[in-house]
Amino acid sequence: MAEGLNRVMLLGNLGADPELRFTQGGQAVLNLRLATTESYLDRDKVRRERTDWHSVVVWGKRGEALAKILGKGSSIFIEGSIRTSSYDDKEGNKRYKTEVVANNVILAGGRGAGGRAVVDEGNGGGGYEARAGGGASRGGGGAPTGGGGARPAGPANDAPPPADDFGYGNDDDIPF
Repeated sequence: MAEGLNRVMLLGNLGADPELRFTQGGQAVLNLRLATTESYLDRDKVRRERTDWHSVVVWGKRGEALAKILGKGSSIFIEGSIRTSSYDDKEGNKRYKTEVVANNVILAGGRGAGGRAVVDEGNGGGGYEARAGGGASRGGGGAPTGGGGARPAGPANDAPPPADDFGYGNDDDIPF
């Protein structure tokens, strides 16, 4: 019998502030409501948008760390798997809920996030890593001497840009 694949990748915005809760055993559980929007052309060639809402769960220390960073409107990328569970409601009816259990979360910007945070639980050592500069601009403060500009000062800046021949000479034929 062949193995299956249960993998989800979502890029969207949080529709509400995250809810951090703890199990009776003290395990952190972060619940997120993620909106993904796609646009398409209908039969009349009119552009339409469709928004889907996803329940996302992040467990443990990663959830605790993300609860401090994320807020309504945050743009995030989620990788994880789909889990469906059942429970009995107050009237005794069996209910089902489907949620994405995230094992990788990347902040994609939004809500003024200047950097990028990666939460990856797939490597066993798992943890939280903040990477500064994910959305930062390059270059200095406008001074002529730079301050970390993209190119060093000096005669090398006066050289013409390299030809875009990609190693095929001046021939305009595309090699594919």
